[in-house]
Amino acid sequence: QVQLVESGGGLVQPGGSLRLSCAASGNIFRVGAMAWYRQAPGQRRELVATITHGGSTNYINSVKGRFAISRDNAKNTVYLQMNSLKPEDTAVYYCNAQISGPSFPFQEYTYWGPGTQVTVSS
Repeated sequence: QVQLVESGGGLVQPGGSLRLSCAASGNIFRVGAMAWYRQAPGQRRELVATITHGGSTNYINSVKGRFAISRDNAKNTVYLQMNSLKPEDTAVYYCNAQISGPSFPFQEYTYWGPGTQVTVSS
């Protein structure tokens, strides 16, 4: 079994910062691409940022220059540093990862974390 667990969400004032973490654990051979998604109330889940195993990153336009995704492959962990937060960043943030197990090391499966709430409000 594989689990993803997010941490670091909370309440922050506009202009503030938060750092989200997501650790993968369990029967893992390799963690491939990882990503952060978010879902605001009444809206569809949207992709926020992605990072490959080698560290290449991509962001949606609305967070470019404010958010930074990074990872520690030794710890199977991905981070999202969020700066200059705005009320419109309020959402549940989900971690996503492509993970293969030792039995089938070239077959990746998609895993999701349970989500962590980020609220930006004064």
